[in-house]
Amino acid sequence: MISKNNDKQRILIVDDESDITTALKMYLEIQGFHVDAFTDPVCALAQFKVGFYQLLILDIKMPEMNGFELYTKIKKKEETVKVIFLTALSDMHDYDAFKKEVFPKEGARYFIAKPIENEEILERINTVIANTN
Repeated sequence: MISKNNDKQRILIVDDESDITTALKMYLEIQGFHVDAFTDPVCALAQFKVGFYQLLILDIKMPEMNGFELYTKIKKKEETVKVIFLTALSDMHDYDAFKKEVFPKEGARYFIAKPIENEEILERINTVIANTN
């Protein structure tokens, strides 16, 4: 399932594990997306371009700045950017308060547990990008 307009869609991936950013970037570029990937959230924030990305894919646990902090800082620059969080943590309930605050409706769709399955991430990307809420 590939989005019809993904030739225009840009995704920013930030994960401190370079093997994940590399593999995800390669897979999504094959699917037709334009992808920038960073392993350093501070560098990603410095390089962030307003109006450039349709979606952020952010790891939650990273050194210096976690994914929630990065998302909060980016949202101050651009309110409309969408996000999917990656987590290696098995208990997604740890993020219930954040989900309810930031994503009052259907918050779970914005979180994907690692290891990531290609088909799952592609389906989730298309769902989140298509969501206009």
